[in-house]
Amino acid sequence: MPVKRLAAAKSRLRGAVPPSRHADLALAMVLDTAAAVVAVCDLVVVTDDPVAATAVTQVGARVVPDRPDAGLNEAMRYGADEVAGLSRHRAVLAGDLPALRPAELDEALAQAAQKRSYVIDAAGTGTVLLAAPPGVHLEPRFGIGSAKAHAESGARALGGDWPGLRQDVDTPADLATVLALGAGRHTCALLRDLGLKVACVPAA
Repeated sequence: MPVKRLAAAKSRLRGAVPPSRHADLALAMVLDTAAAVVAVCDLVVVTDDPVAATAVTQVGARVVPDRPDAGLNEAMRYGADEVAGLSRHRAVLAGDLPALRPAELDEALAQAAQKRSYVIDAAGTGTVLLAAPPGVHLEPRFGIGSAKAHAESGARALGGDWPGLRQDVDTPADLATVLALGAGRHTCALLRDLGLKVACVPAA
């Protein structure tokens, strides 16, 4: 899982919370995502942000620096194919999935066991997860229109009722959707600390 420097993360989400707490919101979503992942499998986080690195280590992730320093796809490829290694099943996912349930991830990874596969986001155009079996390079193509790009690269779209896995958070409207689904405890705690009146049920 790649994590940007928190000060630069989630620019389209600015305004959802006071500016002084924006980085805290980005980190809370990362921590909820990481907590769901480590309940299912090992997690490698690729980041150069020292605050994020310390925080995800405390929830059980392994942290490595972004040695390629060449953007999202190179960070994902590096973490999956070089750090984790081609001999293993690998998956990369977005770090802004605060409503992710471990059971959703477990089911998606089971479906992806035999072939390079991806999960389309709730908007229908992006990708929230890309997986590859042993011996197969990850070949990430994240960015605008990534679902189509992954399909054209030969990856298989996975089907499943996984609202928490599919709902990433790019905008305040996305955050409202996540809260309706039930966000994890870090995101909920931050919003409640800000005094926001939200119906936020911690993710199971």
